[in-house]
Amino acid sequence: MNYVLTIIIPVYNEEDNLKRLESELLEFKASSQITSKVLFVDDGSTDNSLEKIEAICNKYSDFGFLAFSENKGLSSALKAGFDYCDTEYLGYIDADLQTSPKDFDLLFEYIGDYDLVTGVRVNRNDSYLKKVSSKIANFIRRRFTHDQMDDTGCPLKIIKTDYAKRIPMFRGLHRFLPAMVLLQNGNVKQIPVQHFSRQAGRSKFGMTNRLFGPLLDCFAYLWMKKKYINYTIHKKQV
Repeated sequence: MNYVLTIIIPVYNEEDNLKRLESELLEFKASSQITSKVLFVDDGSTDNSLEKIEAICNKYSDFGFLAFSENKGLSSALKAGFDYCDTEYLGYIDADLQTSPKDFDLLFEYIGDYDLVTGVRVNRNDSYLKKVSSKIANFIRRRFTHDQMDDTGCPLKIIKTDYAKRIPMFRGLHRFLPAMVLLQNGNVKQIPVQHFSRQAGRSKFGMTNRLFGPLLDCFAYLWMKKKYINYTIHKKQV
Protein backbone atom coordinates (compact mmCIF):
# COMPACT_ATOMS: atom_id res chain seq x y z
CA MET A 1 0.00 0.00 0.00
CA ASN A 2 1.14 3.55 -0.73
CA TYR A 3 1.06 5.12 2.72
CA VAL A 4 0.85 8.90 3.04
CA LEU A 5 1.20 9.34 6.81
CA THR A 6 3.31 7.66 9.49
CA ILE A 7 1.92 8.11 13.01
CA ILE A 8 4.81 8.19 15.49
CA ILE A 9 3.92 7.22 19.05
CA PRO A 10 6.59 7.55 21.76
CA VAL A 11 5.94 5.14 24.61
CA TYR A 12 7.41 5.06 28.11
CA ASN A 13 5.72 2.85 30.69
CA GLU A 14 2.22 3.04 29.21
CA GLU A 15 1.23 -0.64 29.42
CA ASP A 16 -2.24 0.17 30.80
CA ASN A 17 -3.05 2.46 27.86
CA LEU A 18 -1.90 0.31 24.96
CA LYS A 19 -5.02 -1.84 24.47
CA ARG A 20 -7.22 1.26 24.27
CA LEU A 21 -4.65 2.94 22.04
CA GLU A 22 -4.73 -0.03 19.67
CA SER A 23 -8.54 0.20 19.45
CA GLU A 24 -8.58 3.95 18.80
CA LEU A 25 -5.88 3.72 16.14
CA LEU A 26 -7.81 0.99 14.35
CA GLU A 27 -11.00 3.08 14.50
CA PHE A 28 -9.15 6.06 13.05
CA LYS A 29 -7.59 4.02 10.25
CA ALA A 30 -10.95 2.47 9.38
CA SER A 31 -12.78 5.81 9.16
CA SER A 32 -10.09 8.10 7.76
CA GLN A 33 -9.34 8.75 4.09
CA ILE A 34 -5.64 9.08 4.99
CA THR A 35 -3.63 5.95 4.26
CA SER A 36 -1.51 5.68 7.37
CA LYS A 37 0.80 3.35 9.25
CA VAL A 38 1.89 3.36 12.87
CA LEU A 39 5.40 3.48 14.33
CA PHE A 40 5.75 2.97 18.09
CA VAL A 41 9.01 4.12 19.67
CA ASP A 42 9.51 2.43 23.02
CA ASP A 43 11.71 4.72 25.10
CA GLY A 44 13.29 2.08 27.32
CA SER A 45 10.09 1.15 29.17
CA THR A 46 10.58 -0.77 32.42
CA ASP A 47 7.05 -2.20 32.53
CA ASN A 48 5.42 -4.54 29.99
CA SER A 49 4.90 -1.85 27.32
CA LEU A 50 7.37 -3.34 24.83
CA GLU A 51 5.84 -6.82 25.06
CA LYS A 52 2.38 -5.36 24.41
CA ILE A 53 3.70 -3.26 21.51
CA GLU A 54 5.28 -6.35 19.94
CA ALA A 55 1.99 -8.24 20.28
CA ILE A 56 0.10 -5.41 18.54
CA CYS A 57 2.64 -5.17 15.73
CA ASN A 58 2.54 -8.92 15.16
CA LYS A 59 -1.20 -8.64 14.43
CA TYR A 60 -1.07 -5.83 11.87
CA SER A 61 1.34 -5.40 8.96
CA ASP A 62 1.02 -1.60 9.03
CA PHE A 63 2.12 -1.35 12.70
CA GLY A 64 5.82 -1.35 13.54
CA PHE A 65 8.10 -0.38 16.40
CA LEU A 66 11.55 0.75 17.45
CA ALA A 67 12.82 -0.01 20.95
CA PHE A 68 15.54 1.86 22.84
CA SER A 69 17.79 -0.13 25.16
CA GLU A 70 17.38 2.58 27.82
CA ASN A 71 15.27 5.65 28.49
CA LYS A 72 16.43 8.61 26.40
CA GLY A 73 13.50 11.03 26.60
CA LEU A 74 10.73 12.28 24.35
CA SER A 75 12.91 14.29 21.97
CA SER A 76 15.12 11.26 21.31
CA ALA A 77 12.07 9.08 20.65
CA LEU A 78 10.72 11.63 18.18
CA LYS A 79 14.11 11.91 16.48
CA ALA A 80 14.21 8.15 15.97
CA GLY A 81 10.70 8.26 14.50
CA PHE A 82 11.69 11.09 12.16
CA ASP A 83 14.81 9.18 11.06
CA TYR A 84 12.89 6.01 10.21
CA CYS A 85 9.86 7.67 8.59
CA ASP A 86 9.54 7.00 4.84
CA THR A 87 6.18 8.66 4.07
CA GLU A 88 5.52 12.18 2.79
CA TYR A 89 3.98 13.24 6.10
CA LEU A 90 4.44 12.20 9.70
CA GLY A 91 2.17 12.61 12.66
CA TYR A 92 2.88 12.57 16.37
CA ILE A 93 0.56 11.58 19.20
CA ASP A 94 1.22 10.53 22.80
CA ALA A 95 0.31 7.05 24.02
CA ASP A 96 -1.75 8.41 26.94
CA LEU A 97 -4.68 9.24 24.61
CA GLN A 98 -5.29 12.68 26.07
CA THR A 99 -5.66 13.64 22.41
CA SER A 100 -7.57 11.61 19.82
CA PRO A 101 -6.13 10.01 16.66
CA LYS A 102 -9.35 11.02 14.90
CA ASP A 103 -8.24 14.66 15.08
CA PHE A 104 -5.43 13.87 12.62
CA ASP A 105 -8.17 14.31 10.01
CA LEU A 106 -8.63 17.93 11.14
CA LEU A 107 -4.92 18.70 10.94
CA PHE A 108 -4.47 16.93 7.62
CA GLU A 109 -6.92 19.29 5.92
CA TYR A 110 -4.32 22.06 6.22
CA ILE A 111 -1.00 20.28 5.66
CA GLY A 112 -1.07 20.94 1.93
CA ASP A 113 -0.72 24.69 2.56
CA TYR A 114 1.48 24.46 5.68
CA ASP A 115 4.62 22.59 6.64
CA LEU A 116 3.58 21.85 10.23
CA VAL A 117 0.07 21.78 11.65
CA THR A 118 -0.27 21.45 15.42
CA GLY A 119 -3.21 20.97 17.70
CA VAL A 120 -4.21 23.41 20.42
CA ARG A 121 -5.84 21.72 23.41
CA VAL A 122 -9.16 23.40 24.16
CA ASN A 123 -11.09 22.68 27.36
CA ARG A 124 -8.01 20.99 28.81
CA ASN A 125 -8.78 18.16 31.22
CA ASP A 126 -5.69 18.59 33.40
CA SER A 127 -5.03 19.73 36.93
CA TYR A 128 -4.96 23.45 37.71
CA LEU A 129 -1.22 23.31 38.43
CA LYS A 130 -0.50 21.56 35.14
CA LYS A 131 -2.53 24.05 33.14
CA VAL A 132 -0.93 27.06 34.83
CA SER A 133 2.63 25.76 34.49
CA SER A 134 1.98 24.94 30.82
CA LYS A 135 0.61 28.44 30.20
CA ILE A 136 3.67 30.04 31.81
CA ALA A 137 6.04 27.79 29.84
CA ASN A 138 4.31 28.67 26.57
CA PHE A 139 4.51 32.39 27.39
CA ILE A 140 8.25 32.14 28.09
CA ARG A 141 8.88 30.15 24.91
CA ARG A 142 6.95 32.63 22.75
CA ARG A 143 9.04 35.51 24.15
CA PHE A 144 12.19 33.74 23.00
CA THR A 145 11.06 32.21 19.70
CA HIS A 146 8.29 34.57 18.47
CA ASP A 147 6.61 31.51 16.97
CA GLN A 148 3.10 32.75 17.98
CA MET A 149 2.14 29.24 19.02
CA ASP A 150 -0.27 28.94 21.97
CA ASP A 151 0.33 25.30 22.88
CA THR A 152 3.50 23.68 21.52
CA GLY A 153 3.18 20.99 24.19
CA CYS A 154 0.09 19.60 22.49
CA PRO A 155 0.98 16.01 21.55
CA LEU A 156 -0.85 16.05 18.23
CA LYS A 157 0.98 17.30 15.16
CA ILE A 158 1.45 16.62 11.45
CA ILE A 159 4.70 17.67 9.76
CA LYS A 160 6.00 17.35 6.22
CA THR A 161 8.66 14.70 6.60
CA ASP A 162 11.41 16.52 4.72
CA TYR A 163 11.09 19.42 7.19
CA ALA A 164 11.10 17.07 10.19
CA LYS A 165 14.23 15.26 9.02
CA ARG A 166 16.13 18.58 8.76
CA ILE A 167 15.45 19.53 12.39
CA PRO A 168 18.71 19.30 14.39
CA MET A 169 17.23 17.63 17.46
CA PHE A 170 18.46 18.03 21.02
CA ARG A 171 16.87 17.07 24.33
CA GLY A 172 13.88 19.29 24.98
CA LEU A 173 13.45 20.29 21.32
CA HIS A 174 10.03 18.64 21.12
CA ARG A 175 8.71 21.94 22.56
CA PHE A 176 10.26 23.91 19.67
CA LEU A 177 9.09 21.98 16.60
CA PRO A 178 7.06 24.88 15.14
CA ALA A 179 9.96 27.29 15.75
CA MET A 180 12.38 24.89 14.03
CA VAL A 181 10.11 24.66 10.99
CA LEU A 182 9.95 28.46 10.89
CA LEU A 183 13.78 28.54 10.91
CA GLN A 184 13.62 26.56 7.67
CA ASN A 185 11.39 29.28 6.20
CA GLY A 186 8.45 26.94 6.53
CA ASN A 187 4.99 27.95 7.69
CA VAL A 188 2.93 26.61 10.57
CA LYS A 189 -0.70 26.57 11.68
CA GLN A 190 -2.50 25.65 14.90
CA ILE A 191 -5.95 24.03 15.02
CA PRO A 192 -8.19 23.46 18.09
CA VAL A 193 -8.41 19.77 19.04
CA GLN A 194 -10.12 17.72 21.72
CA HIS A 195 -8.44 17.02 25.04
CA PHE A 196 -9.24 14.27 27.53
CA SER A 197 -8.21 13.39 31.06
CA ARG A 198 -5.61 10.68 31.49
CA GLN A 199 -7.35 7.34 32.10
CA ALA A 200 -4.35 5.24 33.11
CA GLY A 201 -0.65 5.54 33.85
CA ARG A 202 1.22 8.57 35.15
CA SER A 203 2.38 11.79 33.51
CA LYS A 204 6.12 11.92 32.81
CA PHE A 205 6.28 15.71 33.23
CA GLY A 206 6.21 17.71 36.44
CA MET A 207 6.93 21.29 37.47
CA THR A 208 10.70 20.96 36.97
CA ASN A 209 10.65 19.64 33.41
CA ARG A 210 7.63 21.72 32.42
CA LEU A 211 9.03 25.10 33.55
CA PHE A 212 12.71 25.14 34.45
CA GLY A 213 13.90 22.75 31.74
CA PRO A 214 12.10 24.66 28.96
CA LEU A 215 13.59 27.95 30.19
CA LEU A 216 17.11 26.57 29.79
CA ASP A 217 16.16 25.07 26.42
CA CYS A 218 15.12 28.54 25.23
CA PHE A 219 18.72 29.68 25.51
CA ALA A 220 19.85 26.62 23.56
CA TYR A 221 17.31 27.51 20.90
CA LEU A 222 18.61 31.08 20.66
CA TRP A 223 22.15 29.77 20.16
CA MET A 224 20.93 27.39 17.47
CA LYS A 225 18.94 30.12 15.75
CA LYS A 226 22.04 32.30 15.56
CA LYS A 227 24.15 29.46 14.12
CA TYR A 228 21.48 27.78 11.99
CA ILE A 229 22.41 27.05 8.37
CA ASN A 230 19.64 27.40 5.82
CA TYR A 231 20.12 27.56 2.05
CA THR A 232 18.26 27.09 -1.22
CA ILE A 233 19.78 25.54 -4.34
CA HIS A 234 19.06 27.76 -7.34
CA LYS A 235 20.69 25.58 -10.02
CA LYS A 236 22.60 22.32 -9.97
CA GLN A 237 24.47 19.90 -12.15
CA VAL A 238 25.65 16.86 -10.25
